[in-house]
Amino acid sequence: MNVQAAPSRIGDVIHPWVERTPDGQAIVDPSGAWTYRQLSQAIAESEQWLSAMGIRAGDRVMLVGENCRVLAALLLAASGIDAWPVPVSARYSAREIEQIREHCGARRVIYTTSVSPHAREHAKRDGAIVENIGLLGTLGIGALNEAAGAEPVDASISDRVAVLIYTSGTTGLPKGVMLTHRNLLFIATWSSQVRRLTPADRIYGVLPMFHVTGLSVALLGALLSGASLHIPARFDPAMFCDAIQKDQLTIVLGVPGMFALLCEYAKTNAMDSFKFPSLRIISSSGAPLDTVLKTSTEKLFGLTLNNGYGVTECSPTIAQTRIDDPRSDTSAGPIIPNVEVKLVGPQGNEVLNGDVGELRVRGPNVMKGYYRSPEETSASIDSEGWFNTRDLGRLEQGHLHIVGRTKELIIRFGFNVYPAEIEAVLNSHPEVAKSAVIGRTIEGQKGDEQIIAFVQAVSGSKVTATELSRFAGRNLSTYKRPSHILILEGLPLTPSGKVAKRELVGLQEYKSLPADGF
Repeated sequence: MNVQAAPSRIGDVIHPWVERTPDGQAIVDPSGAWTYRQLSQAIAESEQWLSAMGIRAGDRVMLVGENCRVLAALLLAASGIDAWPVPVSARYSAREIEQIREHCGARRVIYTTSVSPHAREHAKRDGAIVENIGLLGTLGIGALNEAAGAEPVDASISDRVAVLIYTSGTTGLPKGVMLTHRNLLFIATWSSQVRRLTPADRIYGVLPMFHVTGLSVALLGALLSGASLHIPARFDPAMFCDAIQKDQLTIVLGVPGMFALLCEYAKTNAMDSFKFPSLRIISSSGAPLDTVLKTSTEKLFGLTLNNGYGVTECSPTIAQTRIDDPRSDTSAGPIIPNVEVKLVGPQGNEVLNGDVGELRVRGPNVMKGYYRSPEETSASIDSEGWFNTRDLGRLEQGHLHIVGRTKELIIRFGFNVYPAEIEAVLNSHPEVAKSAVIGRTIEGQKGDEQIIAFVQAVSGSKVTATELSRFAGRNLSTYKRPSHILILEGLPLTPSGKVAKRELVGLQEYKSLPADGF
């Protein structure tokens, strides 16, 4: 295996390959490709340009855009001069972008206007100046925030903040997760090793770089190995199939929603299987994987669908299945080396093997903390370094199974009900594309909740709530059966492809539900 020893700084991952394979492809996107030599030149040019734009060590610089090689160069360059890159999706609303800008105190906002119409809209609204910047092409440049103060720079390069990634908080307000060079490189190295990446690998780079999996696992994992990252303009099943065949891609890293769309595409086009001889690994993460989707995907690709689990605060990987130990279940696999976990019960005691508990994590992947939120940081990471994921899981024979979120646990008739279990049953119905389950408190009945299921049916389906209720009744214990099932045209999704459950409670269909029901 050709994985190099991890350097101190994320931008340094390319240096061995600039020397060994300078003409090897590093990043490919719809506008063209950069070799490792060209990527190195783009990063060096970006570092000089950012400094000329008034970006100092410890400054936060927002990068509003979509996946592209320019975004990758800016990310690596900003961290290279010890600024804090803050990558943000251009598909966020103006309100969301403004919230992040205000919270992080950005020195400047830069927009990848050449590749993203959404970034162009945000740049125009911000009054950004649009200029052509050498290898970077056309960028929108926001005004310099003279009031922005620089953060102190840690004496140890490895402990310096390499990226500030924003994730939704429990209150709905964004939280800035400070991830260090050590955090990201630890996961990038592990990701390269577990997939046995080499310079011959070509990775499908649909996972967004403004989420940590797209950054540490896909981008840094590829560059650390001398492989090439192929970034599509957007995910589309037909375009995906063309890209796999045309570029002879070897690795596909995705989310369950992406694989569900591929299964639906194959079914619509009467395709029993995909013929991709170059492809050697397909892997899912970012959301729960149900058995039906795993089985369908594996039949379609003729490959094991690997699974992993992580959270932004852990850079993100905590557990991952192994390519030489295929699983027939939906386990997230063993805990990755050098990371510790424990499962804690309601009374703060560690639970027995096989029992459900709240997952705590400790290791080199755990974040530095939440930016400008010491109280929330101390509430999440205890004095011994244990980070509380607030996810519920169980360990069986060394393999981690995630059963839901602590805050999503439903109490029904005094029993604990995990939404993921009900969702897995509903998703197994042939006419269900995806589902989401939440609990609703019954007025006057403390400690008892209704189970509300939201279902998105497959295209053209005429399945009814009554039919789905009967189906659930045949496959679930009495206390786990949904009180109400709502069929919607589509479920709201977060940018990472998860169902946005917080938005479901705001739907009129939900608000109109009667208080009765099983």
